[in-house]
Amino acid sequence: MSGQLIQRGALSLLFFLTPAVTPTWYTGSGYYPDESNNEVYTEEVPQAPALDYQVPRWCYTLNIQDGEATCYSPRGGNYHSSLGTRCELSCDRGFRLIGRRSVQCLPSRRWSGTAYCRQMRCHALPFITSGTYTCTNGVLLDSRCDYSCSSGYHLEGDRSRICMEDGQWSGGEPVCVDIDPPKIRCPHSREKMAEPEKLTARVYWDPPLVKDSADGTITRVTLRGPEPGSHFPEGEHVIRYTAYDRAYNQASCKFIVKVQVRRCPTLKPPQHGYLTCTSAGDNYGATCEYHCDGGYERQGTPSRVCQSSRQWSGLPPICAPMKINVNVNSAAGLLDQFYEKQRLLIISAPDPSNRYYKMQISMLQQSTCGLDLRHVTIIELVGQPPQEVGRIREQQLSANIIEELRQFQRLTRSYFNMVLIDKQGIDRERYMEPITPEEIFTFIDDYLLSSQELTQHQKQRDICE
Repeated sequence: MSGQLIQRGALSLLFFLTPAVTPTWYTGSGYYPDESNNEVYTEEVPQAPALDYQVPRWCYTLNIQDGEATCYSPRGGNYHSSLGTRCELSCDRGFRLIGRRSVQCLPSRRWSGTAYCRQMRCHALPFITSGTYTCTNGVLLDSRCDYSCSSGYHLEGDRSRICMEDGQWSGGEPVCVDIDPPKIRCPHSREKMAEPEKLTARVYWDPPLVKDSADGTITRVTLRGPEPGSHFPEGEHVIRYTAYDRAYNQASCKFIVKVQVRRCPTLKPPQHGYLTCTSAGDNYGATCEYHCDGGYERQGTPSRVCQSSRQWSGLPPICAPMKINVNVNSAAGLLDQFYEKQRLLIISAPDPSNRYYKMQISMLQQSTCGLDLRHVTIIELVGQPPQEVGRIREQQLSANIIEELRQFQRLTRSYFNMVLIDKQGIDRERYMEPITPEEIFTFIDDYLLSSQELTQHQKQRDICE
């Protein structure tokens, strides 16, 4: 080929035939009969145009807005749109290429791809708390945004940010920091006396006064110490409040709560006795009760109270040896003397030579300390009338008292029997054979001791050993 573009259209050939000749018709031959004038046309199938690399405008001229195309033609510099030309596409600064970076002019007179240049932008900067910013050219390339803070705040971080070619802002987002701490004022210190019978005092106060000089916002106020209305023990207590504003500035204040307890001089327990006290035992309102050991009875006031004057009421009692009056008219009168004071162990035997009786008395005589510690008095009823003997320690009982005791406690003279009576006069345990003192002590310790007796017994458990 010569290199020039040759356009070919449809070629028509006209043939004149004599009337005597009848044309032959073949299906698909390309011949078409014309019955009016006996003319026949034949049409040649069009062919694709020949490729010509010398045509300078084979493809349309590339024109990239906000960019450029650098082309290389096989025919040289004057054939930038000829067949086979390859163009490298690029964008101006501030624009980004979207599409193919390289295209080629194809035989179809089209370029092998498309592309365009999009203007580059950064994302809109978020607003900062208690501050603002101004930009030179919005969110476009090279735009500079300068930050500033409201009055009372200090800028920390980058003061300016620039929109860069990668679509990101330079630096980081700054913050506006509140430079003024909040103002806080605590209530005044206070002093209070403990309530009667208590070692504490309930103390109330108003919350502290707090305000912020920047935006007026206090995020939280913390308390180090008990809450208002709490019970404070004796002594000085520091209460501290700390206030925080939105920028985490803080300010603290403190005050003192002092609690005093009125106290009386420490009481001494009586000889042959002990004390049980409420509360701390020497504070205002505390009550101390006097108790005597087994075999002793209290003479004087039973208890004393610590008064607001820091002095005890009344006078201290004494514990004197217990006196038992056996010259009474009835067994009830005799037992009333032991009510709430002593427990009774009544032993009955048919005669002094009874084997069980002698064995039981022998064991009890060796455990006098343990009996006294548990407030146990022994009553013996031995023999048959008229030689029957009844005694409490060395004191003899009359015959009518002996008889009434046997009837009240259902004690027979026929054989050995024994009954344990508590301080309320109730029959708690019966024995038909001798029993060791340890078994008696275990029963009393487990079932008959009051809480006060149990506490005292634990303190004195080693006395008899």
